Amino acid sequence: MIRDAREADMVGVQAIYAHYVLHEMASFEEAPPSADELLSRRASVLGLNLPYLVAEMDGRVVGYSYASRYRSQTAYRLTIEDSVYVADEMRGHGIGTALLQALIARCEAGPWRQMIGIIGHTGGAASIALHKRLGFQPVGTVKSVGFKFGQWCDTDYMQRSLGVGDTNLPT
Repeated sequence: MIRDAREADMVGVQAIYAHYVLHEMASFEEAPPSADELLSRRASVLGLNLPYLVAEMDGRVVGYSYASRYRSQTAYRLTIEDSVYVADEMRGHGIGTALLQALIARCEAGPWRQMIGIIGHTGGAASIALHKRLGFQPVGTVKSVGFKFGQWCDTDYMQRSLGVGDTNLPT
């Protein structure tokens, strides 16, 4: 079940995210943030009227997704960035697809016109495939912008239009 994240879900979100921070290049953070810090981040997302979703299975949070500002300057106000994380042991079960589909649908109901996926290049093949399945196109790679686990890491940028995209001017 995909639903809006609640405050109580952030303990589960923190456990999922900690795995990525400690073991993978999906996040460039190097120390897992606390559940309280993630509560604060969730409040910031919700404060911008952006969605923060969880996937729940048998009463347990098994994944989450949210949209955030792509950049803070006002000219970027119609462009958002997606984030999707799935519990390590639940990968390959369609949870990431369900989360990103729901996130896209929620964002298309708002004023946003473009969604950007920024993917840690090392080990990001599954995330790239997920984004491609849901209509994202590769738009570039930024080389050696992260340094984690004793190695340089690239980021791949992918983009998709939301709703009418850039076919008309915003009101």
